[in-house]
Amino acid sequence: MIQYYQKQGQDFQNYAAKNKEIYTHNKPFPHIVIDNYFSEEVLDSLLEEFPGPESNVWHSSNQESVQIKLRSNWENNAQVPKHTYEMINFLNSGDVLRSLSELTGIEGLIADPYLTGGGLNCILPGGQLAVHADGNWHDLMKVHRRVNLILFLNKKWQTEWNGQLEFWDEKLENCEKKIDPIFNRIVVFTTHDYTFHGHPAPLMCPPGESRKSLIMYYYTSYPRPPEQTSSSGVHRAEWKITHDGGEYKPLG
Repeated sequence: MIQYYQKQGQDFQNYAAKNKEIYTHNKPFPHIVIDNYFSEEVLDSLLEEFPGPESNVWHSSNQESVQIKLRSNWENNAQVPKHTYEMINFLNSGDVLRSLSELTGIEGLIADPYLTGGGLNCILPGGQLAVHADGNWHDLMKVHRRVNLILFLNKKWQTEWNGQLEFWDEKLENCEKKIDPIFNRIVVFTTHDYTFHGHPAPLMCPPGESRKSLIMYYYTSYPRPPEQTSSSGVHRAEWKITHDGGEYKPLG
């Protein structure tokens, strides 16, 4: 497995060098979608150990119309499943950090070994995540949040189940892009006060199905540029739009 991830690290460096212009110019904000980067065997191993909804590793958020989801809340490394631990170590590795800096143009990216807000996510039927701008600060590490990486783990996903990752324009007038959360799909995007995203429509998958992902956040020791900042202070997620009764509705 070490050799596999070493090769993947080299491949990602090559991918980043070839696709950084595409990343920068994608709309409505810099992002890229990478399909089938990992072997199916490796991701199957993550699925096999993915915690069930009743597991005590989950932290549950249940804010109606805002966020209804499960997020891993491991207290120590021993609680992290083996193959998931290997994947997290790879995504936090120097090879990936250098590649992400090359891809995004953001120098000196820092991984979060604490997985604050990151890790495994599970959305059950009826779950949702309102359109929002991310929080901008890591309290423990004292660093600025800059890049999100999402690895989707959903086999045989149906579009009619909702759950698409939505990217909105900075005026919150239109959803500019919807990305299906299909198996072995990675989405990388720059995060700042105007990169509005979420999956606001309540999930309509059948019982026994869920929207599964592994989410990683990356930071810098220096602040975001002024044009990416709506205020000078530290803030949590800023919730903007939900989806209720078949239509989008503003929050707040």
